[in-house]
Amino acid sequence: MFNDRSPIYLQIADGIKNDILSGSLREDEQVMSTNQYAAFYRINPATAAKGFAQLVDEGVLYKKRGIGMFVSPDAPGKLRAARRERFFAEALEPVLDEADRVGISIDEITHYLGSRR
Repeated sequence: MFNDRSPIYLQIADGIKNDILSGSLREDEQVMSTNQYAAFYRINPATAAKGFAQLVDEGVLYKKRGIGMFVSPDAPGKLRAARRERFFAEALEPVLDEADRVGISIDEITHYLGSRR
């Protein structure tokens, strides 16, 4: 599950975000505890806790004292909006810049995309 490209705690946070976006984890659904997560993936509990803390800080998860952590009701929408913004900035803007450099118009791109569906 984990790779060497980024810190494990970030990979944990990204994995949970992906589970929320895919619908595997729903709003107000309880997530595994950090200890369960650490045991399941055979990682240090502090590493799992750091990933979960990041998600709490971002408002993706919330804590119920003495019960556990849950998916925030607005997490799917918040995550989807952030991913859309990142998609336009990191994926689409470079494509549009290259299209400008080689003389491809927006109309040509739109036509091409329309023919692909």
